[in-house]
Amino acid sequence: MDTIVLKFGGSSVSDNIKLNIVADKIKEFYKENNVVVVVSAQGKTTDNLLREAHELSNVPNERELDTLLSAGEQISMSKLSILLNRLGYPAISLTGWQAGIFTSATNQSAVVESIDTTRIEKELAERKIVIIAGFQGINEKGDITTFGRGGSDTTAVAVAAALKADKCYIFSDVDGVYSTDPNKIQDAKKISELSYEEMQDISNEGAKVLHNRCVEIGKRFNIPIITKSTFNNRPGSVINDKIEDTKVKSIVKNDNIILVTAKQEMYTPRMINRIYRKLLDNNIFINNIINKSTSNLEIQFTIKSAEFNKFENVITSQYPKLDCSYKNISKISIIGYGIMNDSTIITKTMQILDTNALEILNIQTNESKIRIIFREKVEDNILEQLHNELVNKIN
Repeated sequence: MDTIVLKFGGSSVSDNIKLNIVADKIKEFYKENNVVVVVSAQGKTTDNLLREAHELSNVPNERELDTLLSAGEQISMSKLSILLNRLGYPAISLTGWQAGIFTSATNQSAVVESIDTTRIEKELAERKIVIIAGFQGINEKGDITTFGRGGSDTTAVAVAAALKADKCYIFSDVDGVYSTDPNKIQDAKKISELSYEEMQDISNEGAKVLHNRCVEIGKRFNIPIITKSTFNNRPGSVINDKIEDTKVKSIVKNDNIILVTAKQEMYTPRMINRIYRKLLDNNIFINNIINKSTSNLEIQFTIKSAEFNKFENVITSQYPKLDCSYKNISKISIIGYGIMNDSTIITKTMQILDTNALEILNIQTNESKIRIIFREKVEDNILEQLHNELVNKIN
């Protein structure tokens, strides 16, 4: 009998009515498969827990924050198991550590290091549906760790790899991967099939479709990942090792970026390196570094909006003389393997940006991606223009 892994996101398990829909999906797969289910926290549970933690402390203790945030997924797994057992389907819920998921020590962005599948396989051998709390594991100290936003995707694919499962299904309120955000662009097109590399680019550039680490694991162990909607039976998108050359697959706009301008008159040449290392020590990653002056310290770089509070706390406590100003900006990424082989794509892109008089901070390219960082926040109509020219007309 084949083993499959099903992951259900927060919107799929947000209330008891939706939990019954999820149960119906699981029952169909259970007829002919061993089934492992990974669940996210219900609805906005994680956001609410995070908000409450920040009401208590601007920068909460990271160990305690992980312990708090892990509770959301545990509620989901228990409720789903209770429901399935009532319906006559044997189910058991396991926390990340009960499922044998061991991670690095890093809080909020832990990496799966190994999975001991002994307990999972024992329960599957008894024909139980195993329901695992996503987003979490345990480190060598015995402390709870979490994987960051979308980390339940990582749990699902990592468990699928450890069990040598045939497939991993990712269920949400969207029925696949789209050529751009369908909530912003009406004529966004569903992509029936795309490569691991393309999906990694889409995730890394800020699209909230799949956690980037889950795609890395899928690629490494060649686990097909199928994204589908919980609420309809339409075909989804398949992520696998097939590559289609010279085609724009997706355009991602990310507004969750802050441009930091840091100035200080008196400084040593090694100060930039020390700042960079201190930020890395606190798991804050900066990008697009530009040194604007040779006579004094004046640099620009970007950080994720989600890391702003932690960044500001580090800078004010460690470098009180550093004068920092902040500006919300946008990034647009055009993704598709081999797109740099087609000069039409870059030409049309630059024409649109020039016509709209957009000021560019940085452009980065490789064979599968054109990344444009702007000096300001960009409206969605720019995304629509690019999508119309590069996806609707060229493809």
